Amino acid sequence: MTGAAQLDLLPASEIARSVSLQTSATGIRYAVFGEAQLSSTDLERIILAVPRSIAAALNAKAYYFVPLVVAEGGAPDFGSGKAHPVLIARDYTPDSGDKAVCHRNVTCGGTECIFISTRLMQDRFALAFEFYINIGHHFVDAAGVPESFADLVWNQAVSEVRGETSQDAWEHRAKARGKSPDSTFEHSWPGASPASRLRSKVPPAEQPGAGTYGKAAPAVDEKARAEYIEAAFADAIAIYLLSMTVDFDYTELREREYPLLAAPALADRLRHIAQIFPANAGHEFSIRYRRRNR
Repeated sequence: MTGAAQLDLLPASEIARSVSLQTSATGIRYAVFGEAQLSSTDLERIILAVPRSIAAALNAKAYYFVPLVVAEGGAPDFGSGKAHPVLIARDYTPDSGDKAVCHRNVTCGGTECIFISTRLMQDRFALAFEFYINIGHHFVDAAGVPESFADLVWNQAVSEVRGETSQDAWEHRAKARGKSPDSTFEHSWPGASPASRLRSKVPPAEQPGAGTYGKAAPAVDEKARAEYIEAAFADAIAIYLLSMTVDFDYTELREREYPLLAAPALADRLRHIAQIFPANAGHEFSIRYRRRNR
């Protein structure tokens, strides 16, 4: 802990005990610690975008916006079941910045505390998306996935709609359908429009293109299918909330080597999310398609 003291690091559990939490008008519990360089106006807008119906499922969570989150000794050793202490820097330093991670979860007195590194984020877009990704996954853990959304994304998957919304969703979808994550999903029904593919109720094994040269499609990996649907739902929640906070280009969400979900398919998912979780007063959800210059 000598090195930690030199870097002015404090245990996350100590901060959770000593820093007072606030509760937003929508029910999210949160706090700011240290030189987070985050204006109260920006933070308030980010937090207030979370619909009350989502916030209500997260009453056992508390979100701490801190300069940097540092796991002493590196990342947790999940193989051994041992976790390194989670430490929080009061301010940014090059040394602590090199060791920082985007976020860490620490359980304190029955509350799951999520510490988010604000100084690792380049702008409001990055910070908001990091927060909303956590919100999406935490909501899935607490409340699961509505059957209607699960049906929508699975119909898209068996219809070979191109791309996905995250690396996890991409890999789980490929595994669920017996494909390699390196393969590229494409529309495969000759003459069919994307809308007609999504409306189809024909069992996957009987759909055109379901197999190769008339062979039955591979058996579905149900565990991977469930993980895919959960990842897609968490992603959709995060993108929906982000769209009500900042004006951004969809292509900015791409990370690593996987193709983004086709825009019309994403629009279907987001409209569905908006029906389930209507926007709070003062926030507006809309999808705009950019026209190409001619």
